[in-house]
Amino acid sequence: MNNQRYVILSLELHLFFARIMKEHALFLEAGFTPKDSRLASKADHYKKEFEKLLSYTVSVSNGIIRSNVLDSGEIITDYTLGTEQKTQNFTGIEINQNITMLESELHSGMNPKISSNLINYVSQLNANAKKLLKGLISFKQNILDDVLSCNLFTVNYPMLIEHIIREAKLYLSLIDDLENRVDIDSKNSREVELFWDQIMMEHALFIRGLLDPSENELIDIADEFADEFNDLIEEAKTMTNTTINSVTNETLNQTIQFKKFKQAGTQGIASCKIKSIILPLLADHVLREANHYIRLLETYKEM
Repeated sequence: MNNQRYVILSLELHLFFARIMKEHALFLEAGFTPKDSRLASKADHYKKEFEKLLSYTVSVSNGIIRSNVLDSGEIITDYTLGTEQKTQNFTGIEINQNITMLESELHSGMNPKISSNLINYVSQLNANAKKLLKGLISFKQNILDDVLSCNLFTVNYPMLIEHIIREAKLYLSLIDDLENRVDIDSKNSREVELFWDQIMMEHALFIRGLLDPSENELIDIADEFADEFNDLIEEAKTMTNTTINSVTNETLNQTIQFKKFKQAGTQGIASCKIKSIILPLLADHVLREANHYIRLLETYKEM
């Protein structure tokens, strides 16, 4: 992998995942009770550190990143800024919305020239991200251990905490790959599909469990999506060279349908039309992850 690709893929990775991590920290912070203000402060510390990482990434990404990433809706969506404002109002937790506004002005590049300064800058970004991630993973793991041993109460499901640990570990492993000059866009599609199918299935389960019990129709739809992605996990496990394309196509179609459901849900939650205990930013967060997965699946189709 050449230096240009190393820089592009690194910046794109941070634009997606640094935002995901800062939001994980915010969801953890919002889920603690007053007794655990020390844990809330630590979560807030990670939120701010990942905001810095995201900020540093945005400042050098203009004209560098690819159009398919910029247009995918994985960096921000039309709802990100509004759901950040609403979530800040609901929780009192400060969110740096300036980053979102700067991201909305980014434009992509074609065959950008990469200076040695930028290569060094990106290498430092990757090193900083790895250090931060190791701390955040350990923090999340300690929370999970305390929840599972009944030493801590939080409004976040144990499965949700496990889920966000897995995403942080994936982010860390992808930075390691980039540092070893492995092209992360050419990863084994079976592994990628197994990972993201499980993420999508769990999103459906979280949505189901965080909707108000009176939202019967939405609960049933979320349940169906959970079953569909569970089936896709089984198909991906037994995927062969013959079936790989049909499984990827089926997964892409299913993820597009799920994205539409999430998008309608984000609109409904943000406009107070859906009864739930889902923070508006959490709705946008899971929508962005579906957009990310759709872009990965489309990349595999083109290979």
